[in-house]
Formats: sequence, C-alpha cells, structure tokens
Amino acid sequence: MSRSGFPLRPRLALVSFVSLGVAGVAWAALDPANGGLATLLAAFALVAGGFAWLEQGGGTARDLTLVATLGGIAAAGRVLFAPIPGVQPVTVIVAAAGVALGPRRGFAVGALAAIASNMFLGQGPHTPWQMLAWGGCGVLAGVFRFALRRRWPFALFCAVLGMAFGTLMDLWLWFAFYPHTWAALVTVLAAGVAFNVAHALGNLVLALVAGPELRRVLDRHRRSVHTEVVWA
Repeated sequence: MSRSGFPLRPRLALVSFVSLGVAGVAWAALDPANGGLATLLAAFALVAGGFAWLEQGGGTARDLTLVATLGGIAAAGRVLFAPIPGVQPVTVIVAAAGVALGPRRGFAVGALAAIASNMFLGQGPHTPWQMLAWGGCGVLAGVFRFALRRRWPFALFCAVLGMAFGTLMDLWLWFAFYPHTWAALVTVLAAGVAFNVAHALGNLVLALVAGPELRRVLDRHRRSVHTEVVWA
C-alpha cells in the first residue's frame, strides 16, 4: 500500500501502460510505414492504462455496476441509431457520466460503450481508438464538470465533443491507412465533415432534451452510494 492509500499494483500498471502508449506514439512518429500497427498498440496500451486508472480510484460494486449499465445503455443507443449516419447518444451519455461521476468513471463508460456496441456493429482496428476517444470525452466532461451544470453549456460542450471525436478518428484513419501527404489528409478530413457535423448536431439536440436530467439522476445515485449510515 502506498502512502496515498492506493495499492501499488494499479499505480504501477497505470505507469507501465501509459509508458507503452507513449512508446507506441513515438514508434509511429519515427516509423510512419508501420504507423497502423504502432497506433493500434498505442491505443490498446492507453485504454488499458485508463482502466488501471479506474481501479486506482477504488469504488464500490454499485459504482462498477452503474458504469457497466451506463456503458450498455450507451451501446444500445448507438446500435439503435445506427441507421442515421453520425447520430447516436453515446457522447451525451458519456459526458453526463463524466460530469456526475467524475473523469475516471466517465472514461470507463465511454470505453465500455465503444467495445460493447462494436460487438453488433463490427470490431476492428478502429475499436481501441473509439474506446480511447469516447473515454476521453468522459474524462474531459469530468474535468470541466463544474462549468457544465447548466443545459446550454453542457449541450454546446457535447457538440464540440462530437466534432473532436470525429476529427480524431479521421486523423487515425489517415495516419494508419492513407499516404502521409497533405492531399490525403485533406481528402480524409473533408470526407468526414458531414458525419462529424451530424454527430455534433445530434449531440446538441439530445443534450438539450435530456442531458441535465440524466446528470441529475446520476448525481442522486452518486450521493446515495456515498451516503454513510451511522447507527447510534
């Protein structure tokens, strides 16, 4: 046990996985010809580091059950909205989880939603990057949660996350599978604009309709989980 109260094993795992992720990014930068493999390994390592970070934060069985449930709901929503290109509720649910439950649990909800929904939509080398991207949405929402309690700031933040998610996936697609030229980069980014805008606008509408209500439900759960009953 460390002085801070966290077990040493999760902390060492976190440092190890993050180091592997950084090494993978460095490999991709130094050897672009193997960029697809390098970025895939980097994403796997960083996702594993995210789950080690979640374990480091402790948490109860009820916390983990809620994370798994939210990940499943987000995954089901993504599958349900699959016929509408770019529009799905994952980002809004993940952001609400980050605001209400903190960045660690926000990351876990996003990562679980990506891998669970891809069980139906198709796994592939994109999966770890989607896990990392949606997990990052949860982390950012948790970091800025004190500014996202009102409806419009939360909705606008979710719209920005939609554009950022799509742009990150487009950059990965370009680096992993296309020539590393400006022309190819512009082509890939241009092809993704319509999907990214649809994602952002869908997030805006969904967040305006249900975002604060979902956050309040999760807030109440968090308070009930951490309420301690003392018998006199």
